[in-house]
Amino acid sequence: MDDQTSGGNIVIRVLLGLLAAAVVFVLGLGSGAGIMWLAGSDSSAKLGGQSAEPSTWQQKGQLLDDIREILQDEYIEPAALDDQRMIYGAAAAMVAAVGDPHTAFVEPAAAAILDEDMQGSFEGIGATVDMVDGKVVIVRPLPGSPAEGAGIKAGDVVLAANDASLEGLSLTDAITLIRGPRGSKVALLIQREGVAEPFVVDVVRDRIELETIEYRMLDDNIAYVRLAEFNAIAGDKLDDALKELMAANPQGLVVDLRDNPGGYLHVAVAVAGQFLEPNTLILTEQLRDRPAEEFRVRGAGRATKVPLVILINGGSASASEIVAGAVQDHERGTLVGETSFGKGSVQQTHTLSDGSSLRVTIARWLLPDGRNLDGDGIVPDVEVEYTVEDFEADRDPQLETAVELLQRQGR
Repeated sequence: MDDQTSGGNIVIRVLLGLLAAAVVFVLGLGSGAGIMWLAGSDSSAKLGGQSAEPSTWQQKGQLLDDIREILQDEYIEPAALDDQRMIYGAAAAMVAAVGDPHTAFVEPAAAAILDEDMQGSFEGIGATVDMVDGKVVIVRPLPGSPAEGAGIKAGDVVLAANDASLEGLSLTDAITLIRGPRGSKVALLIQREGVAEPFVVDVVRDRIELETIEYRMLDDNIAYVRLAEFNAIAGDKLDDALKELMAANPQGLVVDLRDNPGGYLHVAVAVAGQFLEPNTLILTEQLRDRPAEEFRVRGAGRATKVPLVILINGGSASASEIVAGAVQDHERGTLVGETSFGKGSVQQTHTLSDGSSLRVTIARWLLPDGRNLDGDGIVPDVEVEYTVEDFEADRDPQLETAVELLQRQGR
């Protein structure tokens, strides 16, 4: 297992992929208190690879305190000077100065949402949402969810939750207001196309299981499994799905990793192990102060012999790329779709005292052939575009190509 604890903070080794990028908000520069709070009492923090002298660190901290004091004395709207926002802004700016998009400070609300989702379930209404032109829009209610049962529809705009307006809020802050304990009620003010006036929908929150996995048998005895993310339950869910699918003795297997942003490192290793022979190299991890570490298949997978196609696209990142890359390098299967995102690093997550988190890149990983994917991504063996027109026409040319390839192999 790669989960570990360090000191008083919870530390999790995770391949965050696109997930963190969706909820990290940099507020800009703030008070020196934020810098000193994040650094703690350790005055030997390293900057630019060199140990900063205590006097230098304290001097820079004083500089920001001076800025804060001037703002408090002179800024035209003193009510806008929120110490907490400035502290978080200073913390975010300090971490951003490293220049690594995957090393990030995450505020408490966003950190809680990320951590909850990575466990595979949460308590709320059960709908995916997005921010469109500053408004919270329902992408779709999850099947069987309280949102679906209450009549919430895709395209609905959520204007308020329990009389609290969502206008001007970040998506994370809006989600925080919509979510809540199981059994509690939230009154959502909904604006719907074709309805003249906004109306209120009462939704009783429940525990929602994320759609981590989807699987079924397709025509011509082809098995299909889609993995949405590499969260805490993904390995067990995949094992259960493959047990059922392989019992049907399929002609081939399609594994859909499109738009899968990544997740836990140990789950990526377990998933890859379902398709590769024991002791096969999956990846090599390069750490800062320790020898490189190899990750190999440990047990016997359920789908090591069946003809295999893996679907990827630009949203397939990190852990998805580990699985797809190992399959490609060992010529175990065929990759179909579009070039993946390109993320070849590992983050360690520190949960800080107030619930915020610090995600630090601690290693880079290499595919079996020695590739690091940062900025490049994996080019599929068979490139197939999926267009807006395909989506609107309910066509999936990538899946169709995968099925055709497997059918040909079975002839």
